[in-house]
Amino acid sequence: MSSVFADEHLLFSPVTPQADAIPTIFAFPNEYTVGITSLGYQVVWAALALNPRVQVSRLFTDVQESLPSRPELLGFSVSWELDYVNILSLLERLEVPLRAADRTDAHPLVFGGGPVLTANPEPFADFFDVVLLGDGEHLLEAFVAAYDAVRGASRREVLRHLAQVPGVYVPSLYTVTYEATDGAIAYILPIDSAIPPEVEKQTYRGNVLSASTVVTPRAAWESIYMVEVVRSCPEMCRFCLASYLTLPFRPASFEASLIPAIERGLTATRRLGLLGASVTQHPEFEDVLDYLDQPQFDGVRVSLSSVRTNTVTEKLARVLVKRESRSITIAVESGSDRLRRIINKKLENDEIVQAAVHAKAGGLSSLKLYGMAGIPGEEPDDIAATVAMMQQLKRAAPGLRLTLGCSTFVPKAHTPFQWQGVNPQAEKRLKLLQKQLRPMGVDFRPESYNWSVIQALISRGDRRLSPLLEQVRHYGDTLGSYRRAFKEFRGQLPPLDYYVFSDWDTDQMLPWDHLRGPLPKSTLVKHRDSALVVDAPLLDAQPALT
Repeated sequence: MSSVFADEHLLFSPVTPQADAIPTIFAFPNEYTVGITSLGYQVVWAALALNPRVQVSRLFTDVQESLPSRPELLGFSVSWELDYVNILSLLERLEVPLRAADRTDAHPLVFGGGPVLTANPEPFADFFDVVLLGDGEHLLEAFVAAYDAVRGASRREVLRHLAQVPGVYVPSLYTVTYEATDGAIAYILPIDSAIPPEVEKQTYRGNVLSASTVVTPRAAWESIYMVEVVRSCPEMCRFCLASYLTLPFRPASFEASLIPAIERGLTATRRLGLLGASVTQHPEFEDVLDYLDQPQFDGVRVSLSSVRTNTVTEKLARVLVKRESRSITIAVESGSDRLRRIINKKLENDEIVQAAVHAKAGGLSSLKLYGMAGIPGEEPDDIAATVAMMQQLKRAAPGLRLTLGCSTFVPKAHTPFQWQGVNPQAEKRLKLLQKQLRPMGVDFRPESYNWSVIQALISRGDRRLSPLLEQVRHYGDTLGSYRRAFKEFRGQLPPLDYYVFSDWDTDQMLPWDHLRGPLPKSTLVKHRDSALVVDAPLLDAQPALT
């Protein structure tokens, strides 16, 4: 076994697979240090390793465990759109045809899951036999059991059987018809009446959430033990996939989930990461802070993922400093109150200033902020407002190191802004922010505009993109490669601008309309329409699920 795996400290005991266990490869399409830092990958791998019906081996782009010679299942956890290139490379390495249509009974069933595929699997439809939509807690067990029940049947029979499992999507069993070869989608239908017309994302509603199953010094965050504090987010920012796709908001039980998980982690490491889209909005977060403030945590390094700005208190900062953290991260999106109303960000500049004051008073040395350029409805004055806000923060908390990470708005499926295109002015606005903020002493870190364009392409893409994505690999990983491929495929699909920059009509068929998310399309339309009325009231609670 590779020394990489020998360095792992497992926090569960894999079972001995039964004699006729299903030979399975579970892959992460990136290097080990990236994949093993994914909590989702860790949890799914552990679930497979705890199932006696499965014999599972792990595969990364740089290392692998001993792989079965004839795997029956080959799974991928996909959390970053651009990792699709590595999926194709791994399929080639394993001598599995890239396209599902070219596979025979001798090839493994290729399945995938994770946030990218749950949001919109259509650009990858040609490459996957099966896509698991939603939370893995129940879905994974149902998938394995369903496969085991028809194991040995023909590939066609197996796929038709799996398509009956809630949350299991078999792309080849649905046909997409277009208004024209390079036009919009006309309709999406199952191939016959025995196949469900829609596939619904599966949602785990329990209050015992995920925690690391392995700790290793080889992780991107060395020796970190991760605990999921909350799932989803109650804020309902209209661009946010992490909120809308994962509804409803679920906090982990303090007694039944958080304390046992943390205690288990401390047997393996002294580094603890509390994860969630809005960790400090856990209803018992004050109890969590008091718990972490106990002497037993002396020498433990605690870090939080992004927290809600108006929950940054001096007490929070003080406890984090005591637990060896030096910074905290907040998502503000913009310095413009008007723009934050458009996106339903219930936050005022005064609260952002107060967060900086509290961070410094509590002893933190750095405040990291997340911003965004190109938000629908954004005007040049909104960019100026962000610069003014950063100036105000420097005055209010002198000596506090300020970092502003800034991305470009990318439309995501199942959110109210899925119909809005990327603003082509975003690139200039990122450069303007850089020009004005860096002389002020703000550490400005813009994300690549060009890669945001490709993210948007994949986020809004349909299955006509599969052959284009396959071709792009031969040209190299640049924006120019995608533009070159679009020229080559001209007439066979819409132009790049249609997918990336166009605002779509709310009554048009979307590539993922046959895949049901937490909220109906009609509700998302209402939320989008509210965004277009700047003075509309902010949403104070998440809408009821249907």
